[in-house]
Amino acid sequence: MATIETNEAFVLYAKDDARVVQYPVPSNPGPNEVLCKTLAVGICGSDIHYLKEGRCGKFIVNEPMVLGHETAAEIIATGSDVKDFKPGDRVAVEPTVPCEKCEWCTKNKYNLCPDVTCHATPPIHGTLQRYFIHPAKYCFKVPDSLSVDEAAVVEPLAVAVHGCRRVPITKDSTVLVTGAGPIGLLVMATAKAYGARRVVVTEINEYRLGLAREMGADETLLFDRSTTEQQMVDKISEAFGGNLPDITLECSGVGINFRVVMLATKPGGHCMMIGIGPADYNLPIATASAREITILGAFRYQNCFPEAINLLSSGRVKVGGLISHRFDFKDSLEAYETAAAGKGIKIIIKV
Repeated sequence: MATIETNEAFVLYAKDDARVVQYPVPSNPGPNEVLCKTLAVGICGSDIHYLKEGRCGKFIVNEPMVLGHETAAEIIATGSDVKDFKPGDRVAVEPTVPCEKCEWCTKNKYNLCPDVTCHATPPIHGTLQRYFIHPAKYCFKVPDSLSVDEAAVVEPLAVAVHGCRRVPITKDSTVLVTGAGPIGLLVMATAKAYGARRVVVTEINEYRLGLAREMGADETLLFDRSTTEQQMVDKISEAFGGNLPDITLECSGVGINFRVVMLATKPGGHCMMIGIGPADYNLPIATASAREITILGAFRYQNCFPEAINLLSSGRVKVGGLISHRFDFKDSLEAYETAAAGKGIKIIIKV
């Protein structure tokens, strides 16, 4: 068994109070667990909510919490019943662990488990620490061809995979993606990898639209905060040759876009809500109903990590341009402040 003498972690103590500190050394892994050495961690929007607001949705930080959940790691020790891993294996870590007993778990919808836990979601600590323990079942080997940075992007790519799996994307599909943040860009790239004939991306940020074009978007539409929803729908229709798209994927979390995707979906089409928007919003339900729009939601992922790894290792999805900043572990606070200031796209901390 590996011997660890010291550990450090990036701990959030309160709103705007996070630092790298000495942290307890993990115990030996249990029979079905692995001891991991963290290699790299990506920063997610939820992390920023915790740092700047002390909460994310209904989850409130009441006690110090280690941040980070988009994780690439190296296994350094395995539990007695672990057969599929050995020390030295590199893995992408699925941060969610369900109960495996409830109605949703037994129906293979474990992302809906009411007792699911997730790294860096109170009261569970995250992976921005040098070492941590995790169930082997929720670790996935990554090939040597993938960089550590790419392995850290597997988690957000799994979000995109789950969203795209829930709608019928085919080689004939036309697809609209609203929002070109990290998830929107990965959703766009995944839709293209799944064979969509035409994918159009909307944003209010030209830099992000440039990345969308680099990553394969067929067309991009730049809106501003004064653009009305009808103007948006008209421009979207123009981008699809006077038609509306078969599938719309909302990835911005911006209120107006939840209305726009409903109004901009072809009759009989599918509208997928991936972005986390306002709790309550005035939506055009009657219009969507009269056009028989199928409206779907997506929460995290289920059994998506192997597919995400395959998309990266096969080159069907390329994420090099997505990663805009890299920071050393000691500079984690600077990395988080950079993300909070809206600079760049995907920020990776090397641990």
